[in-house]
Amino acid sequence: MKIGILCYPTYGGSGVVATELGIELAARGHQVHFISYNVPMRLKGFSENIFFHKVEMSSYPLFDFPLYSIALASKIVEVAKFNGLDLVHAHYAIPHATSAFIAREIIKEEVLNKRKNNNNIKIITTLHGTDITLVGLEISFLPTMKFSIQKSDGVTAVSEFLKIKTQSQYGISKDIRMIPNFINLDIYKKIEDEETECLRKRLTKDDEKLIIHTSNFRPLKRVDDCIRIFKKIKEKIPSKLLLIGDGPERSNCEYLAKDLGVDKDVTFYGEQESFVEILSIADLFLMPSQSESFGLSALEAMACGVPVVSSNAGGLPELNLHGDTGYIAEIGDVDKMAEYAISLLGDKNRYRIFSENAHERAVNLFSSEKVVPQYEQYYEEILNT
Repeated sequence: MKIGILCYPTYGGSGVVATELGIELAARGHQVHFISYNVPMRLKGFSENIFFHKVEMSSYPLFDFPLYSIALASKIVEVAKFNGLDLVHAHYAIPHATSAFIAREIIKEEVLNKRKNNNNIKIITTLHGTDITLVGLEISFLPTMKFSIQKSDGVTAVSEFLKIKTQSQYGISKDIRMIPNFINLDIYKKIEDEETECLRKRLTKDDEKLIIHTSNFRPLKRVDDCIRIFKKIKEKIPSKLLLIGDGPERSNCEYLAKDLGVDKDVTFYGEQESFVEILSIADLFLMPSQSESFGLSALEAMACGVPVVSSNAGGLPELNLHGDTGYIAEIGDVDKMAEYAISLLGDKNRYRIFSENAHERAVNLFSSEKVVPQYEQYYEEILNT
């Protein structure tokens, strides 16, 4: 198949999943064309089956804002015409699904005018979370969001929670296929060597536990709750907290750590392209999010054998099984999350069981080997309709 992938090239989960999917599809022999305003962050190295097409933006005094949706649609038309795309896979509905629809209509009109027989390019839209739970609810986007989803030939969601929320919140009648996020187990696996052992010794001392959180530091990630949870953990168990990522809440969190008197034990590492080495030496992963349609970073931790303490937001209960791979508490219940963390970190036998369970769940249900074929099958179904 020849597949066009539309995604944001940044650190967000939708861009990461879209890029990893493209890489996996290319490895399986498909021709993959990424279309975006920049090279996706996870796209590295050369592959004869992977192509990148940059959406060029022009600046005119008439326009107060860049018209990215229009430029993207034009680029899709160009890529489809010159490369014979079978389908376009839009990740994150706004504006990708909308631009894909416009591009398809342009292609159909050109084919009609030239009286050529040409298969209609198919559009598959994958919903990732905030495109539905936040962005799509804005009154300026809502009609376009619903229209773009309805006009897609196929729609997938990364969790049952997101599927149900989309259908109920927007009154979507179209069938939505749930295909979960996935990870490459060749990358996300616990590393046990001299380098990681040295890293552990540099980051901790004596019997300190290492607690991790990673996100884009938006308010809905509740990174401040991680610091409050950590303060309570530290009162019972010697530990360090590593915060990976960056965003609008970082400064507030740095001040909070200082105000709570734990700033010397909290390290802000900023954005990191890969942190498998850190996950390999971590003892616990915190995810107290207010909204989380899946929880990709928690899955990455689980694959490295790290139990998760999370909120019950969105699709997290589908990933992190309470009392099995970690613990789940109500959103904002800092006391309960800290209690669970202290209980788990203080019980070596239970911790070993949870660690093994987390790894096994990641391997058995969310590996690329398990999930990518589901996308391939869905592509075939849509192309044959």
